[in-house]
Amino acid sequence: MKIATFNINGVNGRLPVLLRWLKEAGPDVVCLQELKAPQEKFPLKPIQDAGYEAVWHGQKSWNGVAILSKGLPMEVVRSELPGDKKDLHSRYIEVIVENMLIACLYLPNGNPAPGEKFDYKMKWLQRLKKHAKYLISEEVPVILAGDYNVIPTELDVYKPESWLDNALFMPEPRRAYQDLLKQGWTDAIRHLHPEERIYTFWDYLYKAYQRDAGLRLDHFLLSPQVAGLLSSSGVDRHVRGWEKASDHAPAWIEIKDINHQQETIV
Repeated sequence: MKIATFNINGVNGRLPVLLRWLKEAGPDVVCLQELKAPQEKFPLKPIQDAGYEAVWHGQKSWNGVAILSKGLPMEVVRSELPGDKKDLHSRYIEVIVENMLIACLYLPNGNPAPGEKFDYKMKWLQRLKKHAKYLISEEVPVILAGDYNVIPTELDVYKPESWLDNALFMPEPRRAYQDLLKQGWTDAIRHLHPEERIYTFWDYLYKAYQRDAGLRLDHFLLSPQVAGLLSSSGVDRHVRGWEKASDHAPAWIEIKDINHQQETIV
């Protein structure tokens, strides 16, 4: 099974890019972030025409998450991250597909930092850590995929010294990300490419893509029940070079058949 994550940066404005990539790459499941579309404006019909069903949680002007599936039934478990009922941002959706729980998340950017946006980011990370701890304690196959807006290490940024005061690379969110790994989650891309400089995001400014001045912000965290099935991973970085592309490129993993696992999700 091929599972992808893609911050589309406006699903309607970049729909041709999304449809072109879906046809080219053919992923089985896709986690989309930053839809920038209210619930009723999600482009379901053209996505269905491309062979995919979708569940989504939209939001006007910004945020928004969706999960697409090619021929695989999905059951929505949650459409918000537990822990704060007053948080109305559309940043999390969770489904069961193929005897596996897949969560699509769009973590807050946090800039400018320090400030209210950074505080919100750290509170969101604390909620994520608590929920992730619960999920991993269930001992079932889980994938937490999406735009984490966290640069985990210096290997994940083209010029670390330029990002020290940025909320993507500050010590607090990086520690929170490491706390997730300490719970038992596996960073899929880094696990298979421990020394390789891999990016998933290139800014629109200063010809960042052409200079390969990128960041790795889009991650897959795998529970132990999935980590053992991981076979390959990568980034379709060429998509970033397409006309009217998102500033992110799709990242993906491939896992062996999950159905032989004895654990089930009730």
